[in-house]
Amino acid sequence: MQMTHVFTELKQGLRRNVSMHVAVVLTLFVSLTLVGLGALLQAQAQKAQEHFGDINQVVVFMCNDASKASTCSGTVSPAQKDAILKVVDENPEVAAFHVESQETAFKKTKELFGEQYQTKLPPDFGPKNLRESVWIDLKQRDKADGIISAVQGLDGVDNIRDSRALVRPIFQTLDALKWGALGIAGFLVFAALLLVANTIRLTAYARRREIGIMRLVGAGSLYIMLPFLLEALVTAVAGVALSAVALAAFEYFAIAEGVGARLQVMPWIGWTDYAWAIQWVAIIGPLLTVIPTLLLTRKYLKV
Repeated sequence: MQMTHVFTELKQGLRRNVSMHVAVVLTLFVSLTLVGLGALLQAQAQKAQEHFGDINQVVVFMCNDASKASTCSGTVSPAQKDAILKVVDENPEVAAFHVESQETAFKKTKELFGEQYQTKLPPDFGPKNLRESVWIDLKQRDKADGIISAVQGLDGVDNIRDSRALVRPIFQTLDALKWGALGIAGFLVFAALLLVANTIRLTAYARRREIGIMRLVGAGSLYIMLPFLLEALVTAVAGVALSAVALAAFEYFAIAEGVGARLQVMPWIGWTDYAWAIQWVAIIGPLLTVIPTLLLTRKYLKV
């Protein structure tokens, strides 16, 4: 009998403040979707980092006959090459290195560009047109200034290529999108909290006579608060459900059938990552409504 009364109060409360509840649901929907997007972008950044983790190299190209750098006076001599390798070997930022010959560079060039491109090259193009190089693996991705400054300017060094620059824009873009989504979500979460507080205040005012009668007949605090808590839970479930649909649409249309199908340069987030993001959305959503309701009902209802 008592639970029947609670559910009746729940229906009346939802119907009485339908516009306010819709506003709370929509605000929760947008803010939780942005929270989920932030989680998905974090997962994408992690996948990109794992995929490009091996690109933490610095390549030192040594002079050949065509080099025009001020440190070059023809093809690098054996003494110059030994001096360069000695500096690389003794640098604490270097994890490992290997020398790539002109013949190996020519072989890689042919494999990379294919036979059609080779037909456009001069007939006498060969290994002598390429440069011998030192491929340096770094101990830490963000520490290369020491080895770059150490070899820069050495006799026999033509130029230096920092391979990390190739992937840096990808990480910067993902980080910007992630923090942007989480920042906007933070403002919307704050708006949702204010809406929840306002809803509870209006609902308590509309039911002040019923609540007063319930106190007079000795109703318990939990019994008085229960309709408010259930209303908060209903709005949270609706917001989480809408957010789950929006994130599923993002995963399917934007990732699986969008960039993931067209750009195969790195692995993309999948349904496992979607389930992980929804898990957090499903935890945060009810907390955003139930906890403020518990605190504010004690203030407005004095239970």
